[in-house]
Amino acid sequence: MLRTVVTSLALVAGISVAPCQAKAEEGAAQIAPMEMPDVTIYHLEGRRSERIVWLMEELDLPYKLEYVRGDLRASMAKVHSLGHEMPMVPTVVIGDQILVESGAIIDVILARYAPGKMEPSRDSEHYPSHRMWMHYAEGSLAARLFSDYRAWRTTPPTTRSRLVDSEAVVQFSENHLAKQPWFGGKEFSSADIMMMFPLNVGTGLNLVDVEKFPNIAAWKKKIQARPAYKKMLEVARPDGMIGNLPAIKQRPPSERK
Repeated sequence: MLRTVVTSLALVAGISVAPCQAKAEEGAAQIAPMEMPDVTIYHLEGRRSERIVWLMEELDLPYKLEYVRGDLRASMAKVHSLGHEMPMVPTVVIGDQILVESGAIIDVILARYAPGKMEPSRDSEHYPSHRMWMHYAEGSLAARLFSDYRAWRTTPPTTRSRLVDSEAVVQFSENHLAKQPWFGGKEFSSADIMMMFPLNVGTGLNLVDVEKFPNIAAWKKKIQARPAYKKMLEVARPDGMIGNLPAIKQRPPSERK
């Protein structure tokens, strides 16, 4: 606002604004990263807390990881020991603040400690869809997948739902990846970190047929080749999936309508 007023008054007075002054004003408007306090990630192997570990590895930022290898109950006890009214994973302690919800935690870390990284610029054509996928990952995709999982554990479907079902929410993701290489557009972004967990759930729990989604399969291969993703698996899932939910038993395609 101040820059606009000063520039307008200068134009009215017939005074030109020096290029160096304009550049200085532009530089002052850029957001500098805040000094990052200690970050502690409370973690369960194979769960959403992997997102935060992965993000910190991508950004090459320091963090402490709290969990008991191979023991989900003991890992959860560490979360409860914080005395927070919402004991869930991920729980991340940044300085003296306790935060939950992986998407919000990612937003805070990027906005404060890595501005301009891991997301398209706000004036980019890809910024709106990037923000959409950041929220879609939990708001539509994971919510639908786990809802169907609970229902289908007792009664596996024999026909497609007329409403939005697991296949539909995954197909929407597949269609996007037919047009763009990443969920953030042309470049890897935090939206890809958010989308990996629910898309793994969809195929891993047999809610959708992995062979129907070649674009997602190709995208996963690119993800799995990233050094930061490999490092995340090394430190946060050293023994593979622990206590995984059982996959549903879908009827053979020949028996479905």
